[in-house]
Amino acid sequence: MDNVFILHLIRHAPTAGNKEKRYIGWTDEPVLPFEGENNPFVRNVWGSDLMRCRQTAKVLFPNAVYHADPDWRECHFGKWERKTYEQLKNCQTYRDWIDDPEETAPPEGESLKQLAIRIDRAVRSLPEGNEFTIVTHGGPVRYLAAKATGHAFNQQTALHGHRYSITWQSRKAYEEGQQCISYSAAPLTANANL
Repeated sequence: MDNVFILHLIRHAPTAGNKEKRYIGWTDEPVLPFEGENNPFVRNVWGSDLMRCRQTAKVLFPNAVYHADPDWRECHFGKWERKTYEQLKNCQTYRDWIDDPEETAPPEGESLKQLAIRIDRAVRSLPEGNEFTIVTHGGPVRYLAAKATGHAFNQQTALHGHRYSITWQSRKAYEEGQQCISYSAAPLTANANL
């Protein structure tokens, strides 16, 4: 199994917008104070260029070099940025997006299909190697979990401060869209219910 391909996906710690249940895709908010399981042995971490991912990585992996890539960002919610379900629930485009996020996009935002193209490009751009730690957002974690398990995107969970470890038989197996051979989730923060 020396050629397995492993992604350790971590959703950033929560922000004020997350606590208020707002869509904050490309909005650059800081994380709220949190305590996490510090891992000083991880030397490299990849992830979103947004502040909340950088700050989460700094707490969890204090000795790591952070490789920021905007392709690891959350879905761009366009005109729905910073809005809540309550503010959008009567909008027909929003209802259509909830029903079919792959094809429907928020106004001036992106669809799940567009997010998938970006995330697959981010994975392909990882350097040679077979194991990577990535701090990103809920959408990318859910997309990769769905791709790995063959289940629908809306059936996936991506909790703040959790690590989702996904293993494929090889990098080629990932690129060919094969299902994973192993999937696990574990909390990394002091309060697993962030």
